[in-house]
Amino acid sequence: MKTLSDLLAEGVAGRRVLVRADLNVPLDGDKITDDGRVRASVPTIKALADAGARVIVTAHLGRPKGEPDPEFSLAPAAARLGELLGSEVALAGDLVGESAKSVVEALTDGGVVMLENVRFDARETSKDDAERSALADELAAFADAFVSDGFGVVHRKQASVYDVAKKLPAYVGGLVEAELGVLRKLTDDLERPYVVALGGSKVSDKLGVIANLLTKVDKLLIGGGMAYTFLKAQGHEVGTSLLQEDQLDQVRGFIAEAEKRGVELVLPVDVLVTAEFGNVEHEVVATDAIPADKMGLDIGPRSRELFAAKLADAKTVFWNGPMGVFEIETYAGGTRAVAEALVSSDAFTVVGGGDSAAAVRALGLPEDGFSHISTGGGASLEFLEGKVLPGISVLES
Repeated sequence: MKTLSDLLAEGVAGRRVLVRADLNVPLDGDKITDDGRVRASVPTIKALADAGARVIVTAHLGRPKGEPDPEFSLAPAAARLGELLGSEVALAGDLVGESAKSVVEALTDGGVVMLENVRFDARETSKDDAERSALADELAAFADAFVSDGFGVVHRKQASVYDVAKKLPAYVGGLVEAELGVLRKLTDDLERPYVVALGGSKVSDKLGVIANLLTKVDKLLIGGGMAYTFLKAQGHEVGTSLLQEDQLDQVRGFIAEAEKRGVELVLPVDVLVTAEFGNVEHEVVATDAIPADKMGLDIGPRSRELFAAKLADAKTVFWNGPMGVFEIETYAGGTRAVAEALVSSDAFTVVGGGDSAAAVRALGLPEDGFSHISTGGGASLEFLEGKVLPGISVLES
């Protein structure tokens, strides 16, 4: 697999380089509420621009329905990237149309432009190989080389991630290379005890990764909405808490497998419950005493202490998913407790992207307090699940 360093060594002055970045940032109107992914894209783009390349950035934002939608314009991302680079980043008015051609044509050495949201074209996510290939041809026509630097999308077989890498000399960007290095350390070269903390809403989102992790970890901590399916599988009343009834048999299998393998499975012992979602009035109850008419929205104080204690002697930690509804301050305590336990740990600590990374920033915790904060939650989980990531396999082939 060729790297950004290889491309720079070959010389890029005057060459047009297409960079697939991940700029899928959360917005409040047209304001970015968490610019972590934009900041993560800067080193690769800056290295190319400083070396005299003519950089063309392509990325997606949100889930538009295969056609232009002003709500999902990359304008805020282009503006923020320009601020971080210290020079304007012109945004084309389309993806591969006349505006894009004009903007690319006007590029000069060291300049950076951005194409409009790649998902404004339905071919980007098409299941039809020929349709994706046709879009990839149009994107490839803009450039002399391709750099894959959007880790958050490398698990997708999409035109700007997979197909375009077949059309141009392709290289792995600095961000993706670093992400892969960290994840390989979690699978091939880890120090024990190895502790994984999983949260988030649904067990079904993490079935594969849980099954795979049970063969590797020493302790598995389960919080967030998914914990209630585990508690129900143990026979507890969970009230109106988030519950996936169709996953109960699967979860019972996980509980039995953990016991069989000697993996310490740690579930909350108390939770914060309330009558309806978003209500800040709450009470703390033991997990075997959840009222039938109430829902749990965060792990309780004894659970926070328990989880922190289980993390204290770890040498390697992977955390993915909040422990509660952290967007509401009342129910952010469990997520904060896990994050602070990682910050104070001497372990190699990895935050697995997505809501976990957003929580770290939203709670004002020091990003340098963690060994690594991933930019791709889904990609991280699929890697740890043992799946082939199309956006990586195409670079290796």
